[in-house]
Amino acid sequence: MRDKSKISDRILAAEYEAVFRYALTLTRSEHDAQDITQETFLKAMESADKFRGKSSLYTYLCSIAKNLWIDKCRKQNREIPEEAVPLSADAGSDFERKVADRDLSLYVHRVLHELKEPYKEVFSLRVFGQLAYADIAALFSKTESWARTTYHRARKMIIETLRKDGLL
Repeated sequence: MRDKSKISDRILAAEYEAVFRYALTLTRSEHDAQDITQETFLKAMESADKFRGKSSLYTYLCSIAKNLWIDKCRKQNREIPEEAVPLSADAGSDFERKVADRDLSLYVHRVLHELKEPYKEVFSLRVFGQLAYADIAALFSKTESWARTTYHRARKMIIETLRKDGLL
């Protein structure tokens, strides 16, 4: 029989950093992200029998983290803070590389804050959380095509605003 603690240790080692980055996109605070990440793994270990493998383990953990953050915000009667998230943009295009530029990043976050949901969250998950489209789709219970389209529409809205304001 397998030792359950070794499985848990491997899960923590393999997924901790990625889940922490995701939590950071949600919380915009290292302290809150650490708390949410730790609570996520605790909850995942306590309910390991509920994971059916219909999604990747990472997606499952991100779903737990998202729900924990929403619960925490509700309990504290607060909205998600506006502060800028430390950037680690996807190197996939010039736009994402420009978002990583410190001078432009705060402005991009302000523009992003003005976007409606789900555009705001999908863009953040893709660029700052570095999630794959499949993982984003699973978080929203949508198709991968929906995730791609939503991301590209959000990206287009941000680029149009930056161009209008003379920043691109």
